Amino acid sequence: VQLQASGGGLVQAGGSLRISCAASGRTFNRYAMGWFRQAPGKEREFVAAIGWSVPSTYYADSVKGRFTISRDVAKNTAYLQMNGLKPEDTAVYYCAARNNIVAGTTTGAYDYWGQGTQVTVSS
Repeated sequence: VQLQASGGGLVQAGGSLRISCAASGRTFNRYAMGWFRQAPGKEREFVAAIGWSVPSTYYADSVKGRFTISRDVAKNTAYLQMNGLKPEDTAVYYCAARNNIVAGTTTGAYDYWGQGTQVTVSS
């Protein structure tokens, strides 16, 4: 599976952004998907995940109520809608796929990774 993340950019605090992750290479609809982020000098951290059986979604406490993960199986694409963005959300966001229908919340749970897309939130 190859993953291509896109849609990052610069946004003001309080604004919204939607990032996408397009999958190719193999059947996408039996994979759980996740989003992680990594800020400079920090470890990569879990943001959100979605299993094959929607609505099995999971969120980090720091983004719960502001971010929404979704997927479009027909388009082989996962999305992360980010609302109420804060400067501390600034990071490179990575999408990941897991060869399992159940979502995971750790980096080790995922088998495939995209290249990342930069999200910068100005104060």
